[in-house]
Amino acid sequence: MRQRRALLASAVLATVLTTGCGSGGSATGGAADAAGTPPTAAPTGTATAAAAPASSASTGSATASSATTSSASTGSATASAGAGKLPDGYDPNRDAAADLKAALALSAGDQRPVLIDFGANWCPDCKVLDKLFRSEQVAPLLRDDYRVVAVDVGRFDHNLDLAAQYVDLQLSGIPALVVLSPDGAVRTASNDGAFSNARSMSANTVAAYLKRWSQK
Repeated sequence: MRQRRALLASAVLATVLTTGCGSGGSATGGAADAAGTPPTAAPTGTATAAAAPASSASTGSATASSATTSSASTGSATASAGAGKLPDGYDPNRDAAADLKAALALSAGDQRPVLIDFGANWCPDCKVLDKLFRSEQVAPLLRDDYRVVAVDVGRFDHNLDLAAQYVDLQLSGIPALVVLSPDGAVRTASNDGAFSNARSMSANTVAAYLKRWSQK
């Protein structure tokens, strides 16, 4: 598994070093196709739950520690996945699997699709997309129609196992967007690399994608 992750990181990083956050020639075509067919969906997958907290030296302290850690983790993940609030960048310290699990749990109640944003804080296109997400054309759509989960992929060496369940980062580059139905099934994934060239996109283009995806 480590060897596979290292190979993926090496391949994607080599592309990024020559094209910025993009994934190659497909990025421009994908962005220009906002009025046409949305990106092809990736294989269906569901995120795994976060690992259980480490045990303490004594049974009593282990129980208290588990309860505290579980409560804090659940509350933090739920807050991150809540509707109406966009994630503040890509936090490498967050438990992405727990955030996604919390978002899907909430979506089971209100049937809002979950939008996963795979990216990294060093990526210029990711920063541009974040600004577009907060624009007057896009922010209301995300607030009313989606639950947004940001997943940090570092230098293509972080959360790769989670990303591989939903999108091919070698094709998509970053940022890569994936939309999940409340049951965890993939509606669409930006394997065409459209969003890896976010610097060429407008707020209206992003809004067009989100409107189309929310109606599937």
